[in-house]
Formats: sequence, C-alpha cells, structure tokens
Amino acid sequence: MKFVDEASITVEAGRGGNGCLSFRREKFIAKGGPDGGDGGDGGSVFLEADINLNTMVDYRFTRRFRAESGKSGASKQCTGASGDDLILKMPVGTTVIDEDTREILGDLTEDGQRLMVARGGFHGLGNTRFKSSTNRTPRQTTKGTEGEKRNLKLEMKVLADVGLLGMPNAGKSTLIRAVSAARPKVANYPFTTLVPNLGVVSVQKYRSFVMADVPGVIEGASGGAGLGIRFLRHLTRTRLVLHMIDVAPFDLSDPVEAAAAIANEIEYFSPTLAQRDRWLVLNKTDLLDGPALQEVRANIIEALDWEGPVYEIAAISAEGTQRLCEDIMVYLDECREAELENPELAEQEHQQQLAMQQEAREQIENLRRMKRAEARGEMDEDDFDDWDDDDYDVEVEYVR
Repeated sequence: MKFVDEASITVEAGRGGNGCLSFRREKFIAKGGPDGGDGGDGGSVFLEADINLNTMVDYRFTRRFRAESGKSGASKQCTGASGDDLILKMPVGTTVIDEDTREILGDLTEDGQRLMVARGGFHGLGNTRFKSSTNRTPRQTTKGTEGEKRNLKLEMKVLADVGLLGMPNAGKSTLIRAVSAARPKVANYPFTTLVPNLGVVSVQKYRSFVMADVPGVIEGASGGAGLGIRFLRHLTRTRLVLHMIDVAPFDLSDPVEAAAAIANEIEYFSPTLAQRDRWLVLNKTDLLDGPALQEVRANIIEALDWEGPVYEIAAISAEGTQRLCEDIMVYLDECREAELENPELAEQEHQQQLAMQQEAREQIENLRRMKRAEARGEMDEDDFDDWDDDDYDVEVEYVR
C-alpha cells in the first residue's frame, strides 16, 4: 500500500428537497384543502477516524465527494426522504483544515471520533405548512437550501509518544528494532528510511509507549535537500524527542557538526518544537574506546551548549537501551500524572502542539513555493501540484 500523509479533497453536502404544492382531490369531498408535504433534509458529510487506516492513499486520486440530496415532498402530506449522510474514513491522527479560510476544523485523535465538515441543506416546506384560517388555499412553498461545500486539506501525523530525530544512518531504525517488534529495513550500507515507522515499546506488563522513527534529516533540509523537512511534521504530536547522534560515522564525518546541523534544522523548522523536551542519545558507542567516546561526548555537549539528559547506547546490540526505555516510561508517566492533576497543563500541551503544527505547515508551504519557483518554466501546473506527493510502497504500522 502506498504511503500518503496528506491530501486535498472537496466535500459537498446534499441539497434539501423542495416542498410540494398539492391540494386534496377526492370524490364527494369539496375543497379538500392543501396537502403538500415537506422535502427531506440533505445528507451531511462526516469524517471518521479509523484505527485500521494508516495512509491517505484512497484520497490521492479521488478528490470530490458528495452526500445524497433530500427528496422532494409529495401529495397526501408525504414527506420526502432525507439524504443519507456520507462518512469518509480517515487515519487516526488526521488534522482537518479548511483550505479557503485556513481554519483548523478539528483533529481526529481517537478511533471512532467523528467530525462534521459539511452540513446538509434544510428541507423545503410544503403548502400544508402555510394554511390558516384566513388562507384556506395556500400556494406558497419553499425550496430546499443548498448543502455546504468545503475544500479541505487533510494532514496525517502519526500518534506517538516519542520521536527519533537524527541524520541518516544514525541508527534510528536499529533502535526501534531493538526495543520493539517493528522491523524497519536496516543494513550494513548507508541509506535512509523513506517513511515513518512506529513501534510499541513494552517496558513492563501494561506499561508501554509508542516510538516513531522518521526519515533522516540532513543539513540543508529546510532548503529541500534530501527528503527535505516534510516528515518532521510527524514529530509535532510527540511528547519527547530523542536526538540520535552517530559517534563513529562510516564516512569519518564530524559527529559534532552533524549534531549542530540537526539542531539548526529543527530550529528553522519549528522554534516551538526546538524548545520541547529533547534528550541526546549517542549511538554506536561500542565502536569507540572509553577516552575517545568521552571526548566526542564532551565536544557535542559544548557545541550544543547542552544541559539536558545524555544517554550512551549501542542499538545494534541493545546495550543501554533498557535504561533509556525505562527512563522514557517514567518521564511519560510523570507528564500524564501532572496533566491529570492540573488540567491547565493539558491545555498548554494542546496549544503547544497546535503552534508546532502551524509552524510546520508554514515551513512546508514555503519550501513548496520555493521548489515551484525553481521549477517554473520546466514543469506544467499539474506537476507543480504533485511534486511532493511521493509514492512509497510502504505503510505505517503499529507493531507490538
């Protein structure tokens, strides 16, 4: 299945049915009076979160959806049938945005959660509604109203507690393989993950968290280098970011420069995300002896002016990963308890996530405009719209 994490669609609710103009006509009954019925209401359009979906590929090519319109009323005071509602299934973690007003209509964060995005038209009234003691033969009716129409932008962001950030080949996929049942591709040659991978990390019985591995970021990603910054949006829902650093790069590059480059890219992408809780994780420590490792560690801490936690692991052999996961679990439990005791903290967390998502949205749009400007004259308009919709033969899965 292709991995698509955003889509633009148009939804239109059904039109309300018209009211009926009719008079009762029966043998031996003179002046039977009005008997025109009302029309039916138009169907509305709902988006519903479905935990079984993990990509928006269904909305990649089919982009217009319309609910059923209501039927017109009939004689004998018969009311027209209402149109059926249209329910579109979405992956959990989908943000719904009105493309015309840039308003965020809602977030689908729980399985089964529904969001109305287009209300159906109201039914028209038949002439029976207008009869009175002074108006015995009303010929007034009303037409059904049009249903709402919206242009929507759908953005899927994976739901994870912890996100892995780092250069390609820093060992992010190796770590998620070591601590969960997820099996992203790893190999003894340099390459980068193409799509986010999710793994459920079980620390103890009934105590677990979700870890997300996003494609690697390289220096210049904010300008479109590599896979760019598109996938960093998936970190905006996480509570904790693990900044993984390869202390012994195969190409003999400087780990300090790599760490600084990632810090700069994340600051450019979203200043709010850069201020979130972030831990340094030094990976591949088994390739260095004690003094060399301590020297690299000291240089990285000095270059980043780092004051937060620092962990040393060897993901390929799972050395140091147990302590890291246990500390993460304690941190997440403390965050949840604090929010339960103080609802204001939960609201602050929600507002921070909204701020990160808005910053991410603006930066990604800026990057797209830049790419289109560079390509102007070399591509047609359709290519401009589709340049970023990469087709990946992978899907995001939660694996236990």
